[in-house]
Amino acid sequence: MNAPLLLSSFSFNQLLPYLTCFILFLLLLEQISYLNKKRSIPGPSLVLPFIGNAISLVRDPTKFWEVQSILSKSTGFSANYIIGLFIVFIRDTELSHKVFSNVKPNAFHLVGHPFGKKLFGEHNLIYMMGQEHKNLRRRIAPNFTPKALSTYTELQQIIILKHLKSWVQKAQAQAGESLPIRVLTRDMNLETSQTVFVGPYLGLKARERFEHDYFLFNVGLMKLPFDFPGTAFRNARLAVDRLAGTLGGCTAASKEKMEKGEEPSCLIDFWMQDTLREIEESKLNGVTVPPFSTNAEIGGYLFDFLFAAQDASTSSLLWAVALLDSHPEVLARVREEVAGIWSPESNTLITSEQLREMKYTQAVAREVIRYRPPATLVPHVAAEPFPLTESYTIPKGAIVFPSAFESSFQGFTEPDRFDPDRFSEERQEDQIFKRNFLAFGAGPHQCVGQRYALNHLVLFIAMFTSLIDFKRHKTDGCDEIVYVPTICPKDDCRVFLSQRCTKYPSFPGVELRSL
Repeated sequence: MNAPLLLSSFSFNQLLPYLTCFILFLLLLEQISYLNKKRSIPGPSLVLPFIGNAISLVRDPTKFWEVQSILSKSTGFSANYIIGLFIVFIRDTELSHKVFSNVKPNAFHLVGHPFGKKLFGEHNLIYMMGQEHKNLRRRIAPNFTPKALSTYTELQQIIILKHLKSWVQKAQAQAGESLPIRVLTRDMNLETSQTVFVGPYLGLKARERFEHDYFLFNVGLMKLPFDFPGTAFRNARLAVDRLAGTLGGCTAASKEKMEKGEEPSCLIDFWMQDTLREIEESKLNGVTVPPFSTNAEIGGYLFDFLFAAQDASTSSLLWAVALLDSHPEVLARVREEVAGIWSPESNTLITSEQLREMKYTQAVAREVIRYRPPATLVPHVAAEPFPLTESYTIPKGAIVFPSAFESSFQGFTEPDRFDPDRFSEERQEDQIFKRNFLAFGAGPHQCVGQRYALNHLVLFIAMFTSLIDFKRHKTDGCDEIVYVPTICPKDDCRVFLSQRCTKYPSFPGVELRSL
């Protein structure tokens, strides 16, 4: 036998027991570390090496978080372990507020997604805190004034009408078969967001590329963070860069238009109108250009807006359809209210004043969001050990998941019941149980565009129920919750659709650039 080969074989055979013991020792250390962080709080006693319970999370997110909620009932929070990360799930509303109100360098950092920094980049809006974050929110505020929101409602209705008509055409072409509307709703919301945020600056070809990249991004959101060429996560990360770059180009085009003194026609115009004013004031005063004003920076922030608006809105619209179908008495009241304020035959857009008059429809929209909050969890990372309760300190590096979903079913009168009247002027549960309504977050990172989001949902409900007759295609489990990545009905909300109104309203079109 060859001597070097014999020596190599002998050496490996000698080392194998030591290597095995070393690996077992590392695995033991991992379990000890997990149990030391977990201490006595509810959670699995043992976890798989490194991956922990990641497989069950990816395979069935709904069941995974339901189990965490059940484990949390006695203490208000529970623990688990996913891909080397110790996690804390928070069910209790007051403990969730404790996290939301302590987003700062030495406490919690908002991450938005467990692997968000890899996907969104280090300078994403959600990772800002302190004075820098306050300054940026101040600059964003002019985008959501009553005048700006009024401009957006016009654009929203034009896009909603276009898509609702196409839905009915698709339903007719399918000869009585039900139509799954999740993807259709997502496409409608994507076009709405594009039109409201960047208006005419995103041409038809650019929109096609944009939609493809946004699809890649959505797929990557639900995958493990394997950042290698060809993986879904890498494709998503590269897509985010391209999307932000495209939106940066729209920012430059808006600046040119606003410099000419033209009227704003979309969100970026309102933003650039105010930004250009600040830049001019800085030049006159001999100070440096204000922060957050470059095209690349604003393009990145616009993507943050798009992501926040797109998937959350899709979730809410789908649940609105499902819940209105299963509550015909609510649907009848919505139709009666809307018909008394606006008629499709008028060929006029719903005005901001009319929108405010739709008190019950607004209550329905709020109840949809309470009953099925789109972003059920808001991940944070503990920058330092944090005393969550007198008896438990969250360890540094833990991923903490305050649950907006669980808070929605605490405090409110009969919280498991879909009841829009809870938001009436008589009952005012939105004020009495304000701390339990966490669908838009709380603290310094509370959603800055919540009025826009509510307007969009109210407009959709008003137009959908007025223009279309619909009926859910009921099957076993069709209304069970699935994550995509926000929550939606398991069957993608399959419905039978037909035209309800005598004729569709005639709205103006939307101008787009050809490129």
